Amino acid sequence: MGEKTWDRTLGRHLARRLLEIGACDVFGVPGDFNLVLLDQLIAEPGLRFVGCCNELNAGYAADGYARAKGVGACVVTFTVGGLSVLNAIAGAYSESLPVICIVGGPNSNDYGTNRILHHTIGLPDFSQEFRCFQTVTAAQAVVNNTDDAQELIDHAISTALKESKPVYISISCNLPAIPHPTFSFEPVKYSIARKLSNQQSLCAAVEAAANFLNAAVKPVLVGGPKLRVAKAGAAFIQVAEASGFPVAVMPSAKGQVPETLPRFIGTYWGAISTPYCCEIVESADAYLFAGPIFNDYSSVGYSLLVKKEKAIIVQPERVTIGNGPAFGCVLMKDFLEALAKKLRKNSAAYENFLRMYLPIGSCLAMADSEEPLQVKVLFQHIQKMLTSSTAVLAETGDSWFNCQKLKLPEGCGYEFQMQYGSIGWSVGALLGYAQAAPQKRVIACIGDGSFTGNSSRCINNDQKRTEEHNLFNQ
Repeated sequence: MGEKTWDRTLGRHLARRLLEIGACDVFGVPGDFNLVLLDQLIAEPGLRFVGCCNELNAGYAADGYARAKGVGACVVTFTVGGLSVLNAIAGAYSESLPVICIVGGPNSNDYGTNRILHHTIGLPDFSQEFRCFQTVTAAQAVVNNTDDAQELIDHAISTALKESKPVYISISCNLPAIPHPTFSFEPVKYSIARKLSNQQSLCAAVEAAANFLNAAVKPVLVGGPKLRVAKAGAAFIQVAEASGFPVAVMPSAKGQVPETLPRFIGTYWGAISTPYCCEIVESADAYLFAGPIFNDYSSVGYSLLVKKEKAIIVQPERVTIGNGPAFGCVLMKDFLEALAKKLRKNSAAYENFLRMYLPIGSCLAMADSEEPLQVKVLFQHIQKMLTSSTAVLAETGDSWFNCQKLKLPEGCGYEFQMQYGSIGWSVGALLGYAQAAPQKRVIACIGDGSFTGNSSRCINNDQKRTEEHNLFNQ
């Protein structure tokens, strides 16, 4: 097929880039500043636009999509849409999710003038939205001419992928349908340099960590939320299997470590940990935290009885052992894979756990159908619904605590937004996650126990239908 000039437009170039990185579904709300851009995006075969009720939910949906697919995208209109989606982008930043936020911007002819535009706060200043996004995105691109558009767009998208953070792209409303020689019909494929560990630093870190853990009497492993951004989940499992140490997760990492591991002991959350988990972790003489975030939530008001001198803290690119030394330029995945080969089996801490462990009893069935439904009964039913083909999204609030008690079967997904804690996140994220993972039955647990999920999904060309129903209501 010969190359067509109308395919070589700014909008089509952006569409092909989104498809290339795996963002096949773009969430958003049409507005007069992005209408031409949307026409160009949906003209690209394979790219689908999913309309949302408002920009905030579109951002939440892109967040949920990125959790399941690895990257997400949303499209909104200038300022009134941009400032609405801003909260969702801030949440994605807090969770280290690569979300491409695309805004239909002012006409390129309006830049440099003193004109006041609608959908703004009434000042002739087009930088308000840009300045807001600077604080919650890793890169910003304002495209108001076609000459450098390709470079700006590609740099922004590359940054999102490399840093696993949201980026902001504003495209003047009159440019998406304009052809330009740089918008080749087949864009040059991305070639993003892979991050590498410093080999000397890596070897030194592994040797020091192995000596530290092999000398311990009852060491423990704890998984943290940055396992995702480091892409080190499989490597963490290698350490768990090789070492024989008991394995716990921080609350914000639930779902990132298989709970079917032979020595999994639950969620370490200080005083509100899974029964007996806190005692095992805090009584250990050495613990390895992989990708932790110690904020006031995860530390229960900084009340954890974890001592720095007993800890190995492994971050995505840095390892700190006790009070020192620290090793930089060490990728978590490389470190954990190498460490697994150096550790001696030691199940002492897990044997302690087994000595004190008592199975949690099941609650009694309700004797009277008129009796109010209790949360513990509700979640007993929810537990029975979970399989390898389900995924749970827990809303901010009581659902955080109740869902932590769920035992996830192998392959069952689990997501929540603990760092940012935006109320309403799960509603939009459910749509995005379900769109990205059609093989999953995605369930959202909202607020004080209300429970919703997508029961079926069907996409026919340009028509999308998602049926949702309430499974339980308290």
